[in-house]
Amino acid sequence: MNRTRLVSLLASMMLGIAGCGGGGGDGGSGPPPPPPPPVTKAEAYQLLNQATFGATEAEASRVIAMRREAWIDDQMNRPPSLQLPHMLQLPPPQFMAQLHNDRVDVWFRNSVNGGDQLRQRVAFALSEIMVVSQLGALQGRPFAVADYYDMLARNAFGNYRDLIEEVTLHPAMGVYLSMLGNEKPDPVRNIRPDENYARELMQLFSIGLVELNVDGTLRRDPVSNEPIPTYDQSIIEGFAHVFTGWTWAGVAQFDPPDFLVPQSSQHFPMQLWDDFHDDGEKKLLNGTVLPAGQSGEQDLSDALDNVFNHPNVGPFMAIRLIQRLTASNPSPGYVRRVAEAFNDNGAGVRGDMGAVVKAILMDAEARPDLAMEIDGKLKEPLLRLTQLWRAYDAQSNGGGYPFGFAYVLLGQGPLQSPSVFNFFSPFYAPPGEIRDSSLVAPELEIATEYNNTLFTNYMFFQAFALNHTNPDLEDNQIYIDIREEMDAAADIDALIDIVAGKLLGGEITDTLRTEIRGMVERIPETETALRAAEAIFFVVTSPEYAYQR
Repeated sequence: MNRTRLVSLLASMMLGIAGCGGGGGDGGSGPPPPPPPPVTKAEAYQLLNQATFGATEAEASRVIAMRREAWIDDQMNRPPSLQLPHMLQLPPPQFMAQLHNDRVDVWFRNSVNGGDQLRQRVAFALSEIMVVSQLGALQGRPFAVADYYDMLARNAFGNYRDLIEEVTLHPAMGVYLSMLGNEKPDPVRNIRPDENYARELMQLFSIGLVELNVDGTLRRDPVSNEPIPTYDQSIIEGFAHVFTGWTWAGVAQFDPPDFLVPQSSQHFPMQLWDDFHDDGEKKLLNGTVLPAGQSGEQDLSDALDNVFNHPNVGPFMAIRLIQRLTASNPSPGYVRRVAEAFNDNGAGVRGDMGAVVKAILMDAEARPDLAMEIDGKLKEPLLRLTQLWRAYDAQSNGGGYPFGFAYVLLGQGPLQSPSVFNFFSPFYAPPGEIRDSSLVAPELEIATEYNNTLFTNYMFFQAFALNHTNPDLEDNQIYIDIREEMDAAADIDALIDIVAGKLLGGEITDTLRTEIRGMVERIPETETALRAAEAIFFVVTSPEYAYQR
């Protein structure tokens, strides 16, 4: 199946239902390396759609001027745009859960307008791997959820070992996967340590279910030829016993009622209560056994070191992050190169997430010269929306992005997953040619008839009604600016060029151009807003826009 066929198939399944950087000397021993090659607008858009919440012409100009690696370095040096400081300034609501709307609002502010685009995009990717969600036990903990995302943003280019410890001790994760308040065994009260976090830490956040080679391929038992499990029930139980004795920071009892938990406890790491920690022997990965009598802090540190040093972590995180940023079906070579950057950043450091992200974005497979059927990925609905908003300076008269119902409309929203398994599985392969070709298309799992119809209808509403020409916009309605398109509306090809320039990096097929022209020609020249809206709508609901190269 060639790339064109794959793109067409993805598009039909998703949409048919709905009707100067680099270079330096080498110490004087030879000539300096040549400067990085020039970057075209289309190539800049390709990088930006992988590394931001949507390419814009202004940011593409920066990439062209700076070149790819220098742009990435600049982004990594930018401080994080945070949610919690904004949340703490808000007046207390009648019901705490109401603040999740404000949390989503500030998430969109940072994602659409934040200068630290790469950091925010990587944080979003991490939030789909190390999942917590407001839907469920965290509904009444908006400060914990906001700070959890901030924690991911702060650690986006840090070290994985630090990240996994902050994830483990964050109260949002403690509540979501029931590590908070987890007690040592007590047969008299029929208490056994909760295994929830122990299981998901290994399965979803670090090593997966089976052993991997450094290139992400399965390791197999030499006798049975079956995949080799990474852990068994006894190891789950060992980690579950490690994760006992932790609860809210700053509380007077181990398991306090909600009204005795200070608000600030939602955004401070959990604290250990030694009396509730199991200090017995614990079996971990690869034959490691923690000795009895250790403190809870030592057990935790040793256990996380045990996970961190497992050989699966590099390829596991490489695959997950490549899938979220650049390609659904990375080759073993791509996975290996990124995993090796995780294993050693070139300076002997393991777990450098900045090195991992750069390896993903700078790899030749992220921007291949020759088209392959494993190229790219389908854009998530949320990213298709934010790209439109960024390209068209979306805003509201009230100044915010009140879009707290994102997960209802788009099938996904920031920290609004229906379960710890994210909105879609990294292994999802829709029946038919994609599955038969041993490929995956994770995002298609939420491309249901219902979600596709809602998304397409919203894009229609956004293009035709939620634009700057509407005199009846309410303060909470997010609208786009289509002035430039209206000014060019009399010249249909010029109009199409402007829209394609903003949304497709200037690359548009003759087929899509012909379809847009045919529709716009039906609209009188005097109806400039309708002509502009029609062209925008055609592009944002096209397979060319939905498929990320």
